[in-house]
Amino acid sequence: MGRKPRGEVPPSPVQRRVRELVRFTQQLQRVHPNVLAKALSRGIVHQDKNLVVINKPYGLPVHGGPGVQLCISEVLPILAKMLRGHKAEPLHLCHRLDKETTGVMVLAWEKEVAHQVQELFRTRQVTKKYWAITVRVPVPAAGVVDIPIIEKEVQGQQQHHKMTLSPSYRMDNGKMVRVRPSRNAHLAVTQYRVLSSTLSSALLELQPITGIKHQLRVHLSFGLDCPVLGDHKYSDWNRLAPQKLPVGILKKLGLPQSKARHVPLHLHARQLTLPALQSGKEELSLVCKPPLYFVRSLRHLGLGIPSQDQNGDEDAAHPGGR
Repeated sequence: MGRKPRGEVPPSPVQRRVRELVRFTQQLQRVHPNVLAKALSRGIVHQDKNLVVINKPYGLPVHGGPGVQLCISEVLPILAKMLRGHKAEPLHLCHRLDKETTGVMVLAWEKEVAHQVQELFRTRQVTKKYWAITVRVPVPAAGVVDIPIIEKEVQGQQQHHKMTLSPSYRMDNGKMVRVRPSRNAHLAVTQYRVLSSTLSSALLELQPITGIKHQLRVHLSFGLDCPVLGDHKYSDWNRLAPQKLPVGILKKLGLPQSKARHVPLHLHARQLTLPALQSGKEELSLVCKPPLYFVRSLRHLGLGIPSQDQNGDEDAAHPGGR
């Protein structure tokens, strides 16, 4: 008959793309703690006598919890020994990033220094800049979202909790009426600007002025109607379901909607600027390259990275290429 056995059918472009995305998102989630510590040590972007700064990989929680097999805090003793020898004390976390967020993560050798950095975060003295790829383009192209955020229970087929907006005003018979603020609502302020855009997507730089749980995702999705690509939680208020993507984006990513659940969250902690920890020292600016899946998505979507941010990264240098 001349036909190949069924097991040898070459994968379609869609299957290849899905496999690639799954590989990107799972590569460090089911490894031995020593392998994770080694990978983190290879991703160190800054090291001095006080701090170690890593590029946090995708899909790894910072802390343990129900159903968590591996987390960053668990491997800090191993990472410390790799860097300073067998007798090293474990490193300390200075702040946290969501499980799906990648990028700049600050660790400290001494507990006192960790507390000092935590206090800088708490008192909003740390400048944070994130990159996000969004579905749709915000209007205007730069601005500030200043809407309080509150956690609410979502009624529906699957009851679950989500952060959402708690606006200070609402329309009542065509009139703007001030709403009494909820005691549980948190002040939340996000600066944003578009770095690059097409008709259906954008690369945004985000600067959270406050640090509320899931703030950037909520402000983008519910405040600007531009959810983060791969945000399967905040793209729809009522449902917990894979993000519904426009046909144009699916086509560029080479995916059908049925495979959209494999798209990872495209939110990256790009830069942190820490004030000097000691007098006489300079402030510390820490920058992390985005992960490979993020750069590949930029390229597929035809989004460009500002030239001063390319850092000689070959993958980032040709974002419009195929």
